[in-house]
Amino acid sequence: MNENVNFVELAKLDPAGRAELLLRAEADLDAFVAQVRPIIDAVREEGDAALARFAREYDHAPVDPSAIAATKADFDRAFDSLGSEMIGVLEFSADRVRRFHEAQMPKEMWLKEMSPGVFAGERVRPIDSVACYVPRGKGAFPSIVMMTAIPAAVAGVPRRIIITPPGPDGGVDAATLVMARLAGIEEVYKCGGAQGVSAVAHGTETVPRCMKIVGPGSPWVGAAKRLLADRIDPGPPAGPSEAIVLADETADGRTCALDLLIEAEHGPDSSAWLVTHSRDVAEVARTTLPEYWDRMGPQRVAFSKAVLCGSKGGILLTGSLSESIEFVNDYAPEHLEIQSAEPFAHLGKLRNAAEILMGQHTPICIGNFVLGPNAVLPTGMAARTASPLGVFDYLKRTSVGYVTAEGYRTLAPVARLFAEYEGFDAHANAVSVLRPMTSG
Repeated sequence: MNENVNFVELAKLDPAGRAELLLRAEADLDAFVAQVRPIIDAVREEGDAALARFAREYDHAPVDPSAIAATKADFDRAFDSLGSEMIGVLEFSADRVRRFHEAQMPKEMWLKEMSPGVFAGERVRPIDSVACYVPRGKGAFPSIVMMTAIPAAVAGVPRRIIITPPGPDGGVDAATLVMARLAGIEEVYKCGGAQGVSAVAHGTETVPRCMKIVGPGSPWVGAAKRLLADRIDPGPPAGPSEAIVLADETADGRTCALDLLIEAEHGPDSSAWLVTHSRDVAEVARTTLPEYWDRMGPQRVAFSKAVLCGSKGGILLTGSLSESIEFVNDYAPEHLEIQSAEPFAHLGKLRNAAEILMGQHTPICIGNFVLGPNAVLPTGMAARTASPLGVFDYLKRTSVGYVTAEGYRTLAPVARLFAEYEGFDAHANAVSVLRPMTSG
């Protein structure tokens, strides 16, 4: 593997080279669809037996068809094994996330008098059920439990479950179970990958069918969501991690290097760029990165080097701050840090980013774990039109209308003419003299 950090000067690139920088390591899901289809079909036809077989085959985990669900004893053992310090960490973080999403909740209903006797508005209600997908391939992620399950609880979803791949021992990660209980979930099922998505889309003897699935996952999960979109709402897009650290000339290059590694260590399919017009900041960051690699474990070093020494990450030197900002807006990153003595001065110029964290004391890991806003964010340029996961993803809006006799006399003639123009006879008749009228 190339050990040199990728260093790119924007001014030396032609339009095709610049476009290449915008590409993510997101896998082409078409390549996985054919492989996923038989897995989906097997779970639909065989239920728990297929889930147990795939757990052994893909997760190398000894799972029995009768033990797909985590038990109360599993939850209790998780609390006993985790230790009070880590439980306190999870409680602290969960409280921050809960308070943010409580503030995010919209009004249950609003109704406005649009004109005399004419009332229109909306009612907001939770969906009936949701499955929170918690990945495990590159580690254990109780933070994903927190970010997916707590907003669902705040939104009032009646049935909330978690599906997650089993570990090598056939069990569920202890912190995942603890956070699940802190989020008000007692239903955790040991099934991940495409088979897990199929389980919640169809239902099995143990796993309930759900209306929606949320949370990040592998390309196998993404392909299964695509194939099953007619059976279950696949939720917002959430692919491999990506980040930009945007730095001006007042930034500290060492801090930039430190934070550039945060998302790069997630995996070799991540994307991470330091974007700056300051050559001094860029050079300090580049020479500092090896110091930080010396303080990381071998797996995380390998992941982050694959990103920062490859084509999907590194350091991008631009000609000006405005060029840097233009690139960020085109890239539409999942995570964006602004490293500047005056970060608010740049905020108004940034249009496309799922998350913007400002200043030297707000690294991405603060946002991932303890700040409060949701860290399940749109990736792959989806931040141009999509938003972070939140209570809105667990709610549905229903339009509400009420028209009095006074209001009807104003609206009916207009509606009748509209209906006649579009050729809808029944529409027109319903607001004609044929309609029985009362004084109410």
